[in-house]
This record gives sequence, structure tokens and C-alpha cells, in this order.
Amino acid sequence: MLTLQEAKNRFSAVVEAALAGRPQEVTRRGKPAVVVVAAQEYHWLVEAAQAQREGFADHLLAYPGGESRHDAAR
Repeated sequence: MLTLQEAKNRFSAVVEAALAGRPQEVTRRGKPAVVVVAAQEYHWLVEAAQAQREGFADHLLAYPGGESRHDAAR
């Protein structure tokens, strides 16, 4: 874990570590503030969170031959 000042002073190294698959946690005033992760990892996390939010009805409607509410809106 890095302080905000440490992360500022070593930002290139923080980015390189995140790109190498090692998320970098940064604190501010002694409390967790942010985590620096590679863009690819961030997008994967966002997609995973969205997939979890899908309701059971969407899951059932997504089987072959079913129509999801997303398709119906198009």
C-alpha cells in the first residue's frame, strides 16, 4: 500500500506495476482511497459486475430462441 504522496512521486512505477498485473492500493490520510489497475483489468471488472446485476428473467430470456429486454428495445 502506498500513500498518495508516494504514488505521486513514483507514478511511472505504480503504472508499470499495475500493467504487470499487480494492482496498486493508494491511501489518503491513512485510509484506503483508490486502486490503480490496468485498463484491461478494469474493463473486465466492470463487465463482471454488470453480468452479476442481470436478473434471472434476463438469464432465462437469453437462451437460444429467447429475446432479452435489451433486444426488444432495439
